[in-house]
Amino acid sequence: MTPNRWGGASLRRRVTATSVAVVAVVVVVVVVVSDLIFAVQTRSEALTTLNGRALQAVQLGDQGLAPDQIVRRVEVGGGVAVVVRGPDGSVVASNRGDPGSSSARRSVTRRLTNGDTVTLTADPSLEGAAERRLLRVLLLVGGIAVVVAAGALLLTTRLALAPLDTLTSLARSIAGGRRGERLTPARRDTELGRAAAAFDEMLDALEGAEAQARTSEASTRRFVADAAHELRTPLAGIAATAEAGTAPELDPEARERLAMLLVRDARRAGRIVDDLLTLARYDAGLRPERLEVDLVELVRVETDRDAVLHPDDPSVLDACGAVPVSVDAELTGQALTNLITNARRHGDGRVTVTVGCSAGVATVAVRDEGPGVPDGERERVFDRMVRLDEARSGGARGGRGGGAGLGLAIAREAARVHGGDLVCTAPDDGGPGAVFVLTLPVA
Repeated sequence: MTPNRWGGASLRRRVTATSVAVVAVVVVVVVVVSDLIFAVQTRSEALTTLNGRALQAVQLGDQGLAPDQIVRRVEVGGGVAVVVRGPDGSVVASNRGDPGSSSARRSVTRRLTNGDTVTLTADPSLEGAAERRLLRVLLLVGGIAVVVAAGALLLTTRLALAPLDTLTSLARSIAGGRRGERLTPARRDTELGRAAAAFDEMLDALEGAEAQARTSEASTRRFVADAAHELRTPLAGIAATAEAGTAPELDPEARERLAMLLVRDARRAGRIVDDLLTLARYDAGLRPERLEVDLVELVRVETDRDAVLHPDDPSVLDACGAVPVSVDAELTGQALTNLITNARRHGDGRVTVTVGCSAGVATVAVRDEGPGVPDGERERVFDRMVRLDEARSGGARGGRGGGAGLGLAIAREAARVHGGDLVCTAPDDGGPGAVFVLTLPVA
């Protein structure tokens, strides 16, 4: 089972304990290595001393000194056992009696001129005492070093991890409802700096998502309220018409008129519901079924349909050559229908549809000759359930009523789901009306 890395002791204690453990291990290693080096160095120096005094004994023997004199002269300084033996192996002179076998000791033997041999042996007790004293000093100094390091680490760790306390305080204040505060580290090339920068970025993303969620929630509520308001009018008309149609004294002509009103309101309610379902499909991530088609032909189908509905004032199509695009013909056709319908509803004259292509982008510009769209409203007209003032939405073209304010939103969604866009601009020639430009990538 994986342990919980966030539980247990605090980070400060764990860092301090780990650092002290590392220091203790380093001290132990230094003590052991120093003791070994000292022992090796001591043995080397002892052998050097023995060889030097043995050479001195040989020189004294060459000078004819007696064995006792050789022993006294060589043992000066202490720490060395000197034994002079005769040719038969008997001890002739010694400063510490017969030391016995010297195979286990560090010793040097030299032959004198008269046939005697002199043996010099280092005193191991002196070497051991020196090594023990050094070991005690190393252990004492190492222990003090570990204690001092532990205290220093506690202080430095507290100072080094102080930014984490700041981060914790900020996180708690954010959780308590305070927004907008940030760590803003001065340096981002360190571990804590990178952590603080990442924390700030996370807060930016969270607060942005929160604001977006609130905006979306408010927009959804407005949308639902507007949709309910739009549906209430035709539904109320349907109810009133149906109730009036039940009167027994109605003549056939009045009953037929009521039936026509009933059908009209029902169709209006149906169009609103269809538009709402279409927008819901776009919001759910609708994927278009792309086919390569001629954009000019798609536009011609819509202008021909408009000509049937308005034979006295048909829309004008201006196009040169084929413009191949890879689109969903149904969704694109619906967008074109909405644009032409919007131009008919708000225009005071003819509707002109221009199809062009340049730099790999196909464009469809739909122009009306109505009152136009103010500069500050050219983006808002694409919001859902948004209609402008009466001059733009109600009384044009003989008093036809305005729509639900969903057609342009649907047209823009259709353009963007294909990788294009839909914008509203003013006419290039400075004339009246508004121009809605639909762009699509060329196949």
